[in-house]
Amino acid sequence: MLRIRPEQMKILEDAVWQGFEDEMADYSREFNPVLCGVLDEGELRKALRKTIKRARGYGFTCRGPIRLCIELMHLFGSSFDTDPQYPMFGEILKSPGHEMDRAGQLYAAVGDYLDKVSGENGIHEGRALERFSTVVREPIRYSPEEFEEAMVREMIRIYPQKAVLIGEEGLTVLIREGRQEAHTYGFNTVQAEALVVRLMYGFGHGCTDDPLYPWISRTLKDEKITDPSSRAKRLEKKALTWLDQVLERLHEGAQS
Repeated sequence: MLRIRPEQMKILEDAVWQGFEDEMADYSREFNPVLCGVLDEGELRKALRKTIKRARGYGFTCRGPIRLCIELMHLFGSSFDTDPQYPMFGEILKSPGHEMDRAGQLYAAVGDYLDKVSGENGIHEGRALERFSTVVREPIRYSPEEFEEAMVREMIRIYPQKAVLIGEEGLTVLIREGRQEAHTYGFNTVQAEALVVRLMYGFGHGCTDDPLYPWISRTLKDEKITDPSSRAKRLEKKALTWLDQVLERLHEGAQS
């Protein structure tokens, strides 16, 4: 009788997962052509592997539920399951029950969110990116004491549909997390702190180490930049370059 040794089974399993990763890379380019258009292949693969591993950690083993997690990765960042902006996703993933039942709940939650926030064909999201680009270029006109209140107002201005759904409490949690993250890189000015908070609001609270946005982590960890002020300015410049590229692709898509 044919026997498959454990090491042979491991090779077969690895081949299956590699094939699935290849399939999801192709699917990602269809699902999110704008973002994938500014990512190289290695960066996309790294993001996919990270999300597949995370999905499996929640007990997802079937193709559909894992693909759903990849869709959430594209929509909300690689750390969507722990982001204070989207607590419903983590709650569903951690809840008891069969993976297909939880995937169904997750799908419904995503649909409800997009209906309320993104608008038809993502029109609200596109406008939010344009306002985001404008705000990043503006000088800060508030003091450290006014930071939280001013940032809440700014978030409402950038993406009102999203801000209303998250609520002031959720926005405040994100703001405080962003300021704390900024301090780990030596950022202690209002301008630099605001930049990190804005990036988290736009790209997810895990954006400082997200393979989908490699320019953020590369800039933050660049050993050639030793001055925090220079690092913050470089990060701001990178953010504006990325926004310009994405907005250009969005406008091209709208015209085609």
